[in-house]
Amino acid sequence: MTKKSPITPTIPLDVDGVHHGFLKLPYSRDDSAWGAVMIPITVIRNGNGPTALLTGGNHGDEYEGPVALFKLANHLAASEIRGRVIILPAMNYPAFCAATRISPIDRGNLNRTFPGRPDGTVTEKIADYVLRHLVPLADIVLDIHSGGKTLDFIPFAAVHVLPDKKQEAACIAAMKAFGAPWSMMMLELDAVGMFDTVVEDAGKTFVTTELGGGGSTTAERVAIADRGVRNLLIHAGILADKLDIPEPTRMLDMPGDDCFIASEVTGLFEPCVDLGAKVRKDDLVARVYDIERTGGKMTEYFARRDGILAARHFPGLIKTGDCLAVIAAMVDS
Repeated sequence: MTKKSPITPTIPLDVDGVHHGFLKLPYSRDDSAWGAVMIPITVIRNGNGPTALLTGGNHGDEYEGPVALFKLANHLAASEIRGRVIILPAMNYPAFCAATRISPIDRGNLNRTFPGRPDGTVTEKIADYVLRHLVPLADIVLDIHSGGKTLDFIPFAAVHVLPDKKQEAACIAAMKAFGAPWSMMMLELDAVGMFDTVVEDAGKTFVTTELGGGGSTTAERVAIADRGVRNLLIHAGILADKLDIPEPTRMLDMPGDDCFIASEVTGLFEPCVDLGAKVRKDDLVARVYDIERTGGKMTEYFARRDGILAARHFPGLIKTGDCLAVIAAMVDS
């Protein structure tokens, strides 16, 4: 028998109108014996129709999603839509408040914790509630990511190769409708426990993004998120309007492990190629310098395939094992 979730919504999920409230998760701690984690949620409903679940802050140091979704929650009127929009702008709320990738409460990485447990840690309880109580309501799910403090990406929407080709085609159509400058058939280094995986396993149309990074955002990247969210709602039949896509999205692929370059040393990071630049196999991508002394060893890293630089390490210092660069393959449209 599946245990009941301790999380309760403070607003109705199936009543017409605009409802702002919280997912209330009891959490007893030193500074609040009978306290709770209060995760902001907005539900906007207008009659019968499709449901979109829009999430940001899966990692707490990624800001394009929270900015776009807090904004949408403030401005979207029920009269504008047909169906329902569920907005969770900071899904891993403890991490979001701490400006960290993972939760400061239990060190949980929400995007490696699904399906979660109703009787587990705070992060496991959040994962369990979202998967068991929100995902089943949705026809389409958008989870907005960027690179956080340690990575920076060209702005792209992404989907995964799926065994169900009809579902995959629906995801690709939604990704293209999002209208990011780039669109990616994405390869995950580790898909176990990801929100993406469990939502796709539930048969939903799912789109994710990487819209920048560096632990902050820009007006350009927020504009991409704003436009993309609205486009997705139009594509889903929830908003009645025309898609706003300034220029056709450019397709990318991550066909294998040779897309990824990891640092094998610790030191000072020098990027030798800017994001979005074309590279050929064996082109110099980055250098890492020994910082123990001047005149120390310098290590050079080279592209393992042709493509474009889709992501790079962001901080000035790098550690052994850190993702240094990602080279994506360009796909002829």
